[in-house]
Amino acid sequence: MTRIDAASSHLSHLDSLAYRDSPIHRLDPRVKLITTLLFIVCVVSFAKYEVSALLPFAIYPLILLALARLPPGYILRHLLLAVPFALCIGLFNPLFDRATLLHVGSIGISGGWISFASIMLRFVLTVSTALILVASTGFDSLCLALARLGVPRPFVVQLLLLYRYLFVLVDEAMRLSRARAQRSFGRRGMELSVVASLLAQLLLRTLDRAQRIYLAMQCRGFDGEIRLLRPLRIGGRDVAFLTGWTAVLLGLRFLDPAPALGHAFGELLPW
Repeated sequence: MTRIDAASSHLSHLDSLAYRDSPIHRLDPRVKLITTLLFIVCVVSFAKYEVSALLPFAIYPLILLALARLPPGYILRHLLLAVPFALCIGLFNPLFDRATLLHVGSIGISGGWISFASIMLRFVLTVSTALILVASTGFDSLCLALARLGVPRPFVVQLLLLYRYLFVLVDEAMRLSRARAQRSFGRRGMELSVVASLLAQLLLRTLDRAQRIYLAMQCRGFDGEIRLLRPLRIGGRDVAFLTGWTAVLLGLRFLDPAPALGHAFGELLPW
């Protein structure tokens, strides 16, 4: 139950971060969404052995994190939760790609290890940027931005309901888990038959709750249109953010400033 409580608390806190006030929070959600998508496309479009060219892209999430005044530890904890998925993707690269591509002193580094490092770096950049986008915008505003950008409305509504009623599902699971804990001691009540019965009960409760929610939404006139109290409006600050970051991201993608930056840092060092 503690893990379910913690997951629900994390989701609620992620929503609450979107209500803060900062220059990033005040930007139009469509502008932030387009810039983030461009950032992700630029990062994933590099060749599989690229590592140094990806490093300058860290300025985008770092600047957003600082301007939005989001807690870095919170973003880092959520990033670490997804690390096992990235490890599963790149874990076998060092085993299958053993051709030496780089020498550091007398140590040869295979292409598998370089591509593994590239995958992990792309994962950190893209997932942290996506987390910052959700934390500084809110899921409701993001769904409205998707709808205004032309994404089909059934897909956007399904996405919104999936996220919003995840809290309802967690609430039902917590009730079942709490009832099981009050009727058993220690590890008793964790047998496979009991867990299967709990899952079946959760499915039945979810179907019943979904039917009641659907009827309540119809009674309140829900027609599938997403509405927010704050209207979406693109102003001069939004245009400057979009054009500025588009120029920076395309410059980082096609001009590859990593060698020049490395040379500049090398000149600053005393040796």
